[in-house]
Amino acid sequence: MKILEEPFPGLLVIQPDVYKDERGFFLETWQQERYREIGIKEDFVQDNWSRSTKGVLRGLHFQKEHPQGKLVSVRRGKVFDVAVDIRPKSDTFGEWYGNELSDQNHLQMYIPPGFAHGFCVLSEVADFNYKCTDYYHPDDEGGIVWDDQILNIHWPVNDPIITDKDLELGSFEVLKKEYVT
Repeated sequence: MKILEEPFPGLLVIQPDVYKDERGFFLETWQQERYREIGIKEDFVQDNWSRSTKGVLRGLHFQKEHPQGKLVSVRRGKVFDVAVDIRPKSDTFGEWYGNELSDQNHLQMYIPPGFAHGFCVLSEVADFNYKCTDYYHPDDEGGIVWDDQILNIHWPVNDPIITDKDLELGSFEVLKKEYVT
């Protein structure tokens, strides 16, 4: 396994070792000791799996008082995954990073606590997995609207499928005023 990129402090793009032969492939998706060696010190307490169809955009989500670190990967299909740094004392506060994760490239992203997260589906169907460092607390949800003008994320979809709940998320400016300052 190797780190391909660390676009922001703590945000890692990981390429696991993949062993392929005529039968298929094998890869280790998590091994505590090895992942600690590359800097992931938090303990994971919850695993999530979502399935979405082409054009679905989920996010940008975070938890206010119980921020979650996430180790994300795609088991089937292809997504464009995005992390936004909302750590107020970070030099990269308000900046975003996006990368394509798929069942072909096997990339993982580790998104540390203090980031908003979202993804859009580029394939017909995508199965998305994430390990979380804190439990989901429904009353602690926060979010930033996907097309925020300040963040200016370059999503690779023109007319995404978005829940009403996600369409009503606040702007980055609201986040700065309510949750970060």
